Amino acid sequence: MEKTKFVSDYQINTSKKIIYPYLSTASGLSQWFADDVTINEDKIYNFVYDGEDHYARPVIMRTNHHVKFEFFDPTEGPDNGMDHSFIEFKLEENELTQTFYLRVVDYGDTYSEQEQKSIWEGLINGLKEIIGG
Repeated sequence: MEKTKFVSDYQINTSKKIIYPYLSTASGLSQWFADDVTINEDKIYNFVYDGEDHYARPVIMRTNHHVKFEFFDPTEGPDNGMDHSFIEFKLEENELTQTFYLRVVDYGDTYSEQEQKSIWEGLINGLKEIIGG
């Protein structure tokens, strides 16, 4: 299946220190991003959506700045040389306005741009409700 890259910025009215755990920990991600998230002893994340397991490894974890998860098929392992889907969260600040933004990069199976936008707006609105931002 063809993959597409969706990139969008969302203004977040909170500090990086408050939002970062919601982007990087199993308990934080399971509150807004997936039905459930667990981490095994090998630091492999299991994102559960609609009863299906989706395995990912964290490839970037810069505290209070940047998180990237690369998804893979557990029967093939994460280092099989394939073009893996990924989700990336970057926390950025507009220095002029002192406003924080969450940049979402979603590279994966093809959805229409409108579907992607709708999915992410719903997810980010849920996150904002939780953090009050």
